[in-house]
Amino acid sequence: MATKKSRKSNFITVSVITLVGIVLLFSSFYTYWNSAPAEQTCASCHEISSRVTSLSHSAHREVSCKECHGTALSNGLHSLKEKSMMVVGHLQGKNADDVRMNEEQYLAVMENCARCHTSEFANWKSGGHSATYTDIFLDEKHNSIEQLNYDCLRCHGMFYENSIDELVDNQTTKGPWNLTDKKKATQPTITCSTCHAVHTDGEIKQTPDYANPAEIFYYRNSKTPEVSFYVRSEKIHVPVDLLSNPGITHEGESIMVSDDPIMRNCVQCHAPNTFHVSATSDDRTPRGVHEGLSCMSCHEPHSNDAKNSCIKCHPAISNCNLDVTTMNTTYADANSPNNIHWVSCNDCHTDGSKKSAFAQNRIIPTLEK
Repeated sequence: MATKKSRKSNFITVSVITLVGIVLLFSSFYTYWNSAPAEQTCASCHEISSRVTSLSHSAHREVSCKECHGTALSNGLHSLKEKSMMVVGHLQGKNADDVRMNEEQYLAVMENCARCHTSEFANWKSGGHSATYTDIFLDEKHNSIEQLNYDCLRCHGMFYENSIDELVDNQTTKGPWNLTDKKKATQPTITCSTCHAVHTDGEIKQTPDYANPAEIFYYRNSKTPEVSFYVRSEKIHVPVDLLSNPGITHEGESIMVSDDPIMRNCVQCHAPNTFHVSATSDDRTPRGVHEGLSCMSCHEPHSNDAKNSCIKCHPAISNCNLDVTTMNTTYADANSPNNIHWVSCNDCHTDGSKKSAFAQNRIIPTLEK
């Protein structure tokens, strides 16, 4: 007959063995789940099978889901709770066929973007698109001129889940203004996902056929599916190829706008007024001598830097004997006599002796095919 002490010892032994077994079982399953193909794990849930399908056609097709989204334990108990609630919701039969990330998750994914796209992230950090909620919504000069409203979030804070009323405590043009949620102060308003959908169709870089000049020179196809515009109201990414080319006018005449798909993305935020009049609101569509040029002709991707763009096309001394590199061409200066976006020949030739080819023939130079 077992003594009380021996029974207690046996109970402890069995408990320890059971606990070790559970840990080993969980570890084995966890290891399998993080190493198995997505088709056997993530895609097995109908809630996100469409996302996995789209990933299989994207430039990130060889990147594991966990590289961007993390695992159930990536962020400790928070991740475990989040993933567990998804399982609970599934078992309860809740309709979750279209799983979407919240802003906090988009910010976490952006940190993972930076691990691979280090150069792009560094350029973005140095440019205007890395502005924080404080930079945008607590700008006294801007707020005193233009009243904060719900449409601000269309471009500045696309993934913010609440309204402008819940973001800033004062929507009048008289301050002071304060962020209701202090955590937003240092968070960026325009993340990588604003212009890039990770699951969008794309091609992995491949070595061209060097025997076929069409694949390595001007005639090669230019694809930009990796760029898209996030529509806050619909909570979807729209590839730039599907965005329409804006019709913009100046003094009643249509302006020729570049057919560069990426520029269509720029115009979604840097847009004219309701009547599509040039230079209204935040429109910066080139006209004058630069009519027909794309934003990308001058602006570097991600950093948006344009300080060295003039020299790409113009020698230091132009045909007009003007050193264009010393001219005040900035958009930021309201008094700039040569705003790069709509400077014309007549800005310098006030006697009207010079007219651009655009003004005379309304043509845009293109590469001959």
